[in-house]
Amino acid sequence: MLFDPRAVAALARRIRAAASALGRRVVLMEVCGTHTHAIAAAGLRRLLPPQVRLVSGPGCPVCVTPVDYLDRAEALAALPGTIVCTFGDLMRVPSSRGSLERSRAAGAGVRVVYSPRDALDVARAEPASRVVFLSVGFETTAPTIAAALAESEDSGIPNFRILPGNKTVPPPLRALASDPGVLLDGVLLPGHVSVVTGSRAFSFLAEELGVPAAVVGFTPADVLRGVLELVEQLRDGRAEVANLYGRVVREEGNPRARTVLDRFFEPADAVWRGLGAIGSSGLALRPEWAHRDASRIEVAVPEPVEPSGCRCGDVLRGSIEPPECSLFASACTPDTPVGACMVSGEGTCAAWYRHERRTAKERP
Repeated sequence: MLFDPRAVAALARRIRAAASALGRRVVLMEVCGTHTHAIAAAGLRRLLPPQVRLVSGPGCPVCVTPVDYLDRAEALAALPGTIVCTFGDLMRVPSSRGSLERSRAAGAGVRVVYSPRDALDVARAEPASRVVFLSVGFETTAPTIAAALAESEDSGIPNFRILPGNKTVPPPLRALASDPGVLLDGVLLPGHVSVVTGSRAFSFLAEELGVPAAVVGFTPADVLRGVLELVEQLRDGRAEVANLYGRVVREEGNPRARTVLDRFFEPADAVWRGLGAIGSSGLALRPEWAHRDASRIEVAVPEPVEPSGCRCGDVLRGSIEPPECSLFASACTPDTPVGACMVSGEGTCAAWYRHERRTAKERP
C-alpha cells in the first residue's frame, strides 16, 4: 500500500474545510473489505473531522455468506467419494455445528485451493471423486468461476461441480440506501467489483436515491479523495457517481468478463448475513448447467444456528462498529473467532482488531 504523507495530509485538510460547511454529521460507508483494511491500517478514521463518520458495509463476501450455506458444504464433504474445495477464508467460519476446518479434522473431504482452476485440477486428477468447489465471492471472482466451468465443459471433466453462493453488490446497496433505519449519506464503491460491473451499475444510488457515491482505489490517498468527493457533494447538495479510479475502472465495466459470467449464471434471490433475503442479489447456475450444480445433491442440512452473541450482521449493516459488540477482542479474536467478520481476511472485525482496537475508545 503506497502511502504519500503529504498527499494524505493535504486531503485531510481539505476534508476538514469542506466538512465545516456541512452543518451536520454525515455517515459514509465503504463496501469493500480491501478498503476496510486499508482504512484501518493507515489510521484514516483518526484523520477525519467529527462531522464525518466512516463505517463499513457488506463488503466481505465470506462474511455475508449465510450459515446454511456452510452447513450444506459440510454435509456435502461428508458424502463418500466427495471432495469439497474452498478458499481458505471459509475454513474457520462457524457453521451450525462447527466449521469446515473441524469437518476436515474429523476426516471429511475438504481441501483448500487458491483458485477455481485449482479445484478443476483436483477433479481432473481424481476422476473417481465428485469435486465440489464452494463458489463464494462478488463480481470480482465470479468470472473466474465461470471460466473454470467453461473449461470443465470444453475439456470433458464430468466430476466438477460448484455450490453456488456468489453475490452481486448493487442490490444490497439499494436495500441499505432505501432503508429508513440505516444512516447512509454517501458510499465509497468497491474498485475491484467496479472493474467488472463498471461505474454505471451504481448510477441508481445518485439518480434514484439521491445518495452520492465514488469509485475509489486502495491507497490511503485514493480513499481520502473519495471521502473528499462525497463530502463536497453533500456540502453542495449534489448526488453523483464519481469514478475516481479511472486508471482501472470504466463506465461500462469489462464486457468480456460479463459475457462469460452471463453464459453460466443468472440473477437469483439470495440471503445475506445481517441483511436477510435480497431479490436478484445472488447468482444461480442457468438450468442448462444443472449437471454442474451441487445444490441439487440431496443432503440433510440442520436448521441454521447463528453463533450466540455475535453481532457480525449489525457490523455488516454499518449499524455498529466492532468494539460495540460485547464479544469483540475478548471471547472473539482472530485466534478464537466467534463470527465470520473476525475470521475472514476481509472482515471488518479482523481489521479493527489488527489495527484499531487500541484507539477505538479515543475516537468521538
